Amino acid sequence: MSVRSIRFDWFVKNLWRDKSSFVRVEGFLSELLKDDIKIVEVLESEANQDAPERKFNRVDIVVKNDRGEIFLIELQNSDEPDYFYRMLFGVSKAISERVKIGDRYGTLAKVYSINIVYFDLGHGKDYVYHGTTQFEGIHRHDILQLTEKQQQFLGKTDVAKVFPEYYILKVNRFDLQTRDTLDEWLYYLQTDEIKEEFRAKGLVEARQKLLVDNLPAAQRRAYEKFLDNQAYERNSVEWAAKKGFAKGEKHGVKKGLAQGRAEAIRETARNLKKLGIPAAQIITATGLTKAEIDKI
Repeated sequence: MSVRSIRFDWFVKNLWRDKSSFVRVEGFLSELLKDDIKIVEVLESEANQDAPERKFNRVDIVVKNDRGEIFLIELQNSDEPDYFYRMLFGVSKAISERVKIGDRYGTLAKVYSINIVYFDLGHGKDYVYHGTTQFEGIHRHDILQLTEKQQQFLGKTDVAKVFPEYYILKVNRFDLQTRDTLDEWLYYLQTDEIKEEFRAKGLVEARQKLLVDNLPAAQRRAYEKFLDNQAYERNSVEWAAKKGFAKGEKHGVKKGLAQGRAEAIRETARNLKKLGIPAAQIITATGLTKAEIDKI
């Protein structure tokens, strides 16, 4: 059995207020990273900004855990061709804004970029991707490792742990088959439903808190309005895409017909030349110039 739950992005936009709400996001991060994540602070949030381009499409928060690691969590509803650059910019901004002149580089926080997208970002068969940085030898093809001294100094086991890590969850690609607890989160993110048998961290605690029927009247009206806006925006994007495709298709047909006619005229001129017809008569018959006929 499943019940209608509040969308995750609306929860972040409207119910992300105090530490009592951390458990939902902590659970999600713990299932994704297969680690026990404890959030201690919200560093930044653009979730409640109402700029037109962010009002419905985008939700993002920046949080810190008890180890000083930074998590950028972004949810994106509509397609953005340059989204990979946004991921890069977000991580760069998170690092640069939290380092002071004179700080040792070793004090830089580890950054995780968590991207929940509802469109086809890149081309691939999976629905969850994890990206790290490593260095491969161009001659021996070995992976560069930290020395024992560096491991002790940095508190890291390998080079990839120093650099930012990226996660991409392509929610639209999830097939609704829950193979593990992370898939239970994907199921919720796609359907807004939390099944009674789900045992994923964060979802168990959220089952009652995130029920639409448990919202106060004012919040419930706001939530319904949010869903209406989402549907309106999605329909607008689809309509614009179809219109653009139809326009392109029409242009393509016209271009194809024009190219076909031109090739037919050249073929006619070629046959007339083979028959020994004078160039003046070929010009009259085809409308080609003498220079064009000479090239055939």
